[in-house]
Amino acid sequence: MSFYEQHREYVEEVLRTAPEGVRVEWSGDTLIVQAAPSSIHQLNIGLVQRQFERRAPDGYMFSSNSALTTPDVTKERTPDLTYVPIASLAQGDNTSPAEEALIAVEVVSPSNPGNDWVDKLRDYAVMGVPLYLIIDPREGSVTLFSEPNRDRYHARHDRKFGDRMRVPDPFGFDLDLSGLVRYPD
Repeated sequence: MSFYEQHREYVEEVLRTAPEGVRVEWSGDTLIVQAAPSSIHQLNIGLVQRQFERRAPDGYMFSSNSALTTPDVTKERTPDLTYVPIASLAQGDNTSPAEEALIAVEVVSPSNPGNDWVDKLRDYAVMGVPLYLIIDPREGSVTLFSEPNRDRYHARHDRKFGDRMRVPDPFGFDLDLSGLVRYPD
């Protein structure tokens, strides 16, 4: 029996009572509760979202509030930005099947970088999300992972803030990283 199944009432109560701006996710038997992101976090995700928005395939829309779920591997993650089918968003329950997402984008938290670089890297690959983009304002870098094979991503591309990064189909464009902002030292 999964963590969620064993603790369904508790998880649902945490989800229901979490204050505005607090994220609740789970992975295996770990419940993750995080505070609202900083203004630099929001700026960076907004700059990236604007570029993706112009290239999103028909029938897909951005979301920053859709939990990606994969019941068979008992995971639920809410990316900072994802693109999912409009029909999935129209269901109204703030969840989308992970296999329908085109990308997961995360901005690394200065207080918990391992969540994005280790835990979510593993989880998004296992969940079958085809592209995972990590924006790291601590290091001034952007990394794109692709080619998930149900255990890990098999391709990795790294760039620095200020460069350009090729984002493959279904988006198919060069992401401009010049406006991204680092966290202050």
